[in-house]
Amino acid sequence: FYDEIFEALRIPYEPVRWIQDISASHDSDVNKTAHVQGLIHAYRVRGHIIADTDPLEYRQRRHPDLDLTTHDLTLWDLDRDFATGGFGGEPILSLRTILGILRDSYCRTVGVEYMHIQDPDQRQWIQDKIERKYAKTSADEQLRILRRLNAAEAFETFLQTKFVGQKRFSLEGGESVIALLDRILCRAAGEGMDEVCIGMPHRGRLNVLANIAGKSYGQIFREFEGTQDPKSVQGSGDVKYHLGTEGVFSSEDGTKTKVYLAANPSHLEAVNPVLEGIVRAKQDRLDLAGTAYPVLPVLLHGDAAFAGQGVVAETLNLSQLRGYRTGGTIHVVINNQVGFTTSPSSSRSSVYATDVARMIQAPIFHVNGDDPEACVRVAELAYDFRQEFNKDVVIDMVCYRRRGHNEGDDPSMTQPLMYALIAAKRSVRKLYTESLIGRGDISIEEAGVALRDYQQQLERVFNETREATKDHDDPTQAAPAGEVPGTDTEGHGGLERPLAQEDDEQEPHRMTSTAISAENLQQIGGAFISSPEGFTLHPKLKQLMEKRAAMVRKGGIDWAMGELLAFGSLLKEGVPVRLAGQDTRRGTFAQRHAVLIDNVTAEEWTPLLYLGEGQARFWIYDSMLSEFAAMGFEYGYSVERPDALVLWEAQFGDFLNGAQTIIDEFISSSEQKWGQRSSVVLLLPHGYEGQGPDHSSARIERFLQMFAEDNMTVAYPSTPASYFHLLRRQAYDRPRRPLIVFTPKSMLRLKAAASSVQDFTTGTFQPVIPDPTAREASAVTRVLLASGKVIHDLEAERTKRGDGTTAILRVEQLAPLPASEIAAALGDYPGADIMWVQDEPANQGAWPFMAMNLPQALADLGETRALMVASRAPSASPATGSSKKHALQQAELIARAFNR
Repeated sequence: FYDEIFEALRIPYEPVRWIQDISASHDSDVNKTAHVQGLIHAYRVRGHIIADTDPLEYRQRRHPDLDLTTHDLTLWDLDRDFATGGFGGEPILSLRTILGILRDSYCRTVGVEYMHIQDPDQRQWIQDKIERKYAKTSADEQLRILRRLNAAEAFETFLQTKFVGQKRFSLEGGESVIALLDRILCRAAGEGMDEVCIGMPHRGRLNVLANIAGKSYGQIFREFEGTQDPKSVQGSGDVKYHLGTEGVFSSEDGTKTKVYLAANPSHLEAVNPVLEGIVRAKQDRLDLAGTAYPVLPVLLHGDAAFAGQGVVAETLNLSQLRGYRTGGTIHVVINNQVGFTTSPSSSRSSVYATDVARMIQAPIFHVNGDDPEACVRVAELAYDFRQEFNKDVVIDMVCYRRRGHNEGDDPSMTQPLMYALIAAKRSVRKLYTESLIGRGDISIEEAGVALRDYQQQLERVFNETREATKDHDDPTQAAPAGEVPGTDTEGHGGLERPLAQEDDEQEPHRMTSTAISAENLQQIGGAFISSPEGFTLHPKLKQLMEKRAAMVRKGGIDWAMGELLAFGSLLKEGVPVRLAGQDTRRGTFAQRHAVLIDNVTAEEWTPLLYLGEGQARFWIYDSMLSEFAAMGFEYGYSVERPDALVLWEAQFGDFLNGAQTIIDEFISSSEQKWGQRSSVVLLLPHGYEGQGPDHSSARIERFLQMFAEDNMTVAYPSTPASYFHLLRRQAYDRPRRPLIVFTPKSMLRLKAAASSVQDFTTGTFQPVIPDPTAREASAVTRVLLASGKVIHDLEAERTKRGDGTTAILRVEQLAPLPASEIAAALGDYPGADIMWVQDEPANQGAWPFMAMNLPQALADLGETRALMVASRAPSASPATGSSKKHALQQAELIARAFNR
């Protein structure tokens, strides 16, 4: 026992030998400095992971890459000075100061991802902007932020009180986005930007319409009352949270910029490429040739949609391509941390909803939506980055959704813990107001006065709207709304009506002749043999160009040349032409060659750019391998450029399947829903040549099923001249409608399909072309109606048989159904039976449309003969994969057309 005590007390006593526990040397100092640099780099790369960006939960986060011990640093090093390499604007700082700057820059309520960017100048620019000491927001800016939050919350509260149970997809929980957008538009106005164009989903749209885009409260409330502006709606209209507007945004210092909010369906993210196309068209109209980008696109997204919808990645991929760039888009993700009812753990595999944006090396700012001052600072950074580098930038505003997916939904059934937190939370406005009061920046009375004034204004407008509808007055004549702080009330009735569409208000007109002179024909053809000095053509292309020049003199004009003649003649007449698509410059089938490549230097030459002074612009681009975004872009471009012929081409017609959302939600229905007109042309290669199910059908039946109310033109021309006149008619037709053209494959070089010079110098587009062969009408016992390639098969078979009893009518336009022209042509053969002939199966192609509509249309015109059909048998697949079976099917349907 005593031995243990003596041992514990060190008896007998032995002196303690102290040793140095910290050693320093030149080598260790160098190593420590390197470790500090590694720590700085780690915070730049990983700091966002421990940032306080979630307004629903605060916890002290850690990451091993950011621990001092990971970098061989200790607490004893905190007050040592280290060389910084310029970090924080100083050559030498203590580790404690370095850590403070790092945490302020990367780990407070803003987390920044940017180290994936390969350009060192862009990385350095961001570091210079954010690696600095915190600067307090000015008193004026604080009050403006508070006014924006007051406006956002009061608007939602008012609607919730006055229109109980109505869907509005409120912004509650994400009100800071109004302050964020306000800052972006203030900057744009202050720098003289021509326009800011916004695309967004339905959540928060009404708030943005009222508080950013300048749509009058009166119009919004009239829509809640079920009253629409009759001058704004051409067809069925749309729900209020899909509508767009355009107006003028005014900042508090009086500077202004135009603001455009695009209409959008519930198909989330579909508006992305459409808005980019609209912006590109506006910029091309300003014609600054890429030296400046004075129209700013801003896209708002939901977190689940940004991560889940493929069109987001497609549109991001367009951002730096020559034919699609718009000088950078500011993306704002309103991150509710939940989809409809689906949590992030089930809706994405990535850490962040925004990870897809890393592929284009866009900087990503994650910001806590409960810190409106941080949201505004991030908006400044995003705007400055876009202006400096003309690249996309992403703001991920992490917030929450106070109500369910809509106001009638109960989110607590699927997210009970999240919504328990939300139920206990005070609003962003209340938190910010309390913060300002707590800091002594404003008084309680000042905060209350601002909110009461706004509520009184909304109440007044509501009463005025209710009185106007009670009196059955014209809803457009209701008392005007009070001016919204920060906006002018110059919207156009709430429905999207771009300024570029003013020419559509003219009386409908159609050209009686689309022919051009022989001189013009030859000049355009001659452009293809007028290559620049020293330009070396590929031997095959040189031969083709010489053939083109001969075609316009001697005839035999093929499909590609007929198309180029249409483009060239329009350019000479001052009509711009834009054509984009998959391998479009050469053409899928090596037919177009609108852009020629020097065989030695690979330099480019585009003959249609050199037709003479005063000609319009010609743009032709190979797109990325996309349908959804690429078609949506061209649709948007055509909306904004009624003066241009805008075309999108598929590599094969059935590839349009990937863009069906754009066709359904925009091309076929935008005029009826939003009064938004487009004259976009879809070029869809179609034809049955035994190439299998995926390279035969452009799905004629789908477009004809969607056709109604003259919403589009659907055509399947049979000759280059017919196609030429169709394109020229499309360029000049008013009011504008989309045009769907089923273009050929094998027919591109079919001699029987070639056109003469006279076919271009006379006439116009004929929806129905009578049988050109001379035959006795009384001898004809059958009339075949057909479109496209099968016409030439039928004519070849008729010649082979020596058949003098069959007439063949070419139906060049399928919709609108040219019933009167068909009836007139049939009138020449009163005793003959009538048969529709097509390559496609009976349940596809034009037959279902013709069977349902043509007999009644003819009966209304006095033509009561029955309509028969010759086609392939009904099929689930568009075509067989066997070339032998294809040939057998084709022979059978051709025989059926002639056999009595």
